[in-house]
Amino acid sequence: MIETVLRPKGILLFFAMSGVVCAEVHSLTLRQALELTVRQNPDVALARLDQERQIAGVQVALDPFRPKVYMGSGLAYTYGYPNSIEGSAPSLFQLRTDMALYNRPKSFQVASAREAVRTAQLEAQAKADEVAYQAADLFLSASQVEHESETLGNQIPILRRVVATMSAAVNEGSELPLELKRARVNLSMSEQRLDAARLDADYYEMELAIIVGFPATDRVKPVDSEALDITVPENENEAADAAIRSNRQLREMQSNIFAKEMELKSYRSYRYPQVDLVAQYALFAKYNYANYFQKFQRNNFQIGASITIPLFVGSAAGGLAAQAYADVQKLRIQMNETRNRILADTRRNYDTWKKAETIRNLSRMQLDLAREELSVLLAQNQEGRVPMSRVEQARVEEGNRWMAFYDSDLQALRAKLAVLKEGGDLLAVVRGTGGGSNAPQ
Repeated sequence: MIETVLRPKGILLFFAMSGVVCAEVHSLTLRQALELTVRQNPDVALARLDQERQIAGVQVALDPFRPKVYMGSGLAYTYGYPNSIEGSAPSLFQLRTDMALYNRPKSFQVASAREAVRTAQLEAQAKADEVAYQAADLFLSASQVEHESETLGNQIPILRRVVATMSAAVNEGSELPLELKRARVNLSMSEQRLDAARLDADYYEMELAIIVGFPATDRVKPVDSEALDITVPENENEAADAAIRSNRQLREMQSNIFAKEMELKSYRSYRYPQVDLVAQYALFAKYNYANYFQKFQRNNFQIGASITIPLFVGSAAGGLAAQAYADVQKLRIQMNETRNRILADTRRNYDTWKKAETIRNLSRMQLDLAREELSVLLAQNQEGRVPMSRVEQARVEEGNRWMAFYDSDLQALRAKLAVLKEGGDLLAVVRGTGGGSNAPQ
């Protein structure tokens, strides 16, 4: 009975261990992460499948203009006069073909289908830009918390030494117990921050693995490489103009409008004449016709044009045209809204980048000041003028300034990427530079 109870737990443990064993850690630079994201991300793959579907839709729209040949037999037992069956006289063998020669509604549908392919292509490119930006943002977040974990990991031994020094000083009576309590609080705070940073790092690495296209059990470790040499326009007006010219979402909406206009023209052209090519061949049997016709011809062939002139087309064409016209107007309004949003977002991202650059410069100055203060305290400690505990506190402060500088550096880079994303230049810039996170020097 005990054995029966333990087996399910063993099975669950086996599957859990299997998941751990199958998990992989992928160490990638920013450029490598974005390249894999564009190739493997499920959303990008779905967008490309939609593009392939639209390409197939062009073949469907072209079908009326492609000749179609049907072969069959009208062979049948005949009693009395040889009547036609389904419009064909009794025959041993027959061929027929038809295709559209002039059909304006179908021609506009072909143009609309071709434009739909372009729309789907732009949509796939826009989706690739979107997920690439998300991957870059996750990469920078994962890189940030990893550097934070590294800095905190280096601080904790220093803080433990400070606690030990303060404890000895309190026992000697040279320091107040309050200072020991403060040192212990600082140590606990750093340990808590380290635990939180490690949890955040695991979360970001998991999310980065998912968006790149790996299983959720895998992890993607960000690897620092050469700094990104990203240039942005000199002012926000140039950035906004570049975004309006190159934004793929806006170009996609323009393509949608053109496709809808072709659809509208298709409905409005229902009153145009239509010309179709028709041809057929039939091989007759003599016994079906000898008793009823003075002359019998075994081989029969017809070719010509079928001309249809619409007189009354009903109300459907007008209703569909009205719906298409409303869709065009709706798309134009949406495109204007999108243009305004792109302008506003680009200007906001540009301003955010300028602010981030200012904060980055200030963080660099604060870091330089902390490093200089540490150098002075080290010299004073060697002279016996300041205790070692103060030097250790300065080391902790320098580490904090490094984290602040690294955070401001990544925020400035993230703002640059946001400016490039609006213009659709993110992938081009990262691919062209060889990419990687911009580590502080």
